[in-house]
Amino acid sequence: MKTNQHAGRPGSGPDGGNASALLRASRLSVAPMMDWTDRHCRYFHRLLTREALLYTEMVTAPALVRGSATHLLRFDPAEHPVAVQLGGSDPAELAEAARIAAAAGYGEINLNLGCPSDRVQSGCFGAVLMKDPALAADCAAAMREAVSVEVTVKCRIGVDDQRPEDVLPDFLERMCGAGIGRVIVHARKAWLQGLSPKENREVPPLDYGLVIAMKRAFPGLHLSVNGGIETLDQVQGFLAAGLDGVMVGRAAYHAPAQILLDADAAIWDGRAGRPSDAIAREMIGYVDAHVAEGGRAHSVTRHMLGLFAGRPGARVWRRHLSQAAARPGAGGEIIEEALALVAGAAAQAAE
Repeated sequence: MKTNQHAGRPGSGPDGGNASALLRASRLSVAPMMDWTDRHCRYFHRLLTREALLYTEMVTAPALVRGSATHLLRFDPAEHPVAVQLGGSDPAELAEAARIAAAAGYGEINLNLGCPSDRVQSGCFGAVLMKDPALAADCAAAMREAVSVEVTVKCRIGVDDQRPEDVLPDFLERMCGAGIGRVIVHARKAWLQGLSPKENREVPPLDYGLVIAMKRAFPGLHLSVNGGIETLDQVQGFLAAGLDGVMVGRAAYHAPAQILLDADAAIWDGRAGRPSDAIAREMIGYVDAHVAEGGRAHSVTRHMLGLFAGRPGARVWRRHLSQAAARPGAGGEIIEEALALVAGAAAQAAE
């Protein structure tokens, strides 16, 4: 597998993909998000945190098995600990996709049982499978039997008119029976008709209490909560409440420094967060390497736009990276240019 090889790579070392490292990392994870958590985003996030578990975008089993789209599994070893998320509804096909993903070097394979988008509904997977828990369990069991690495599940508390307090315990029981030991629960229902994917992330009410109650009901099951979590304080609160992990989505993408930069110290007693400008400069070589391979600077820098969110200079940082990345031949130098503008804005704000 081709990876970006250059000096100064981040990461947690050669054991970053093993089971114990993944379990430790799962106390805080960054959610799989389509069009966002690609390999460039994950590399950037890894500079912010050495510890948190990172997830790929969802990769469909048909794309891997029938489409030979193994390029979708490309990642830099520096991203460890990193997990791949698969989507599908055919147990045999998911099993084969899991084998392909394990062979690619992923130490965890997550089954998407929570996405409500039209794309996954047309393929009868994602959250749709919560309406057929027996098939969902068959899919999970087939994947579990196919690979030696851990298989996990990400689900909702229910879909459509289901009563979460009734269906979620049964669903988790079935996952346990399928050999699944770790589940991430998005604490909202998914409405498969009438709400867009964006609305499904915002409109149905959150029920964190139900997820916490499920941890009490299934003490041996590793449970993480997801949905609407925006601060590191919230993350720590859920861990203190007895949950095993917390998965953060959009907040970790739009304001990554606010969530990830101090996470290692706060959650794992690790290193203190480093200055954001130092992290930005570490991305210069990565951008240049990507451009040298024929890529575009924008493919990388678009994931960095929120680095200074909430701080003086955030607007000029976003504007310059967005505009300068469109220049012919743009490379890592645009990061240094943007940093100069941030410094100027910060100095002006301090006057």
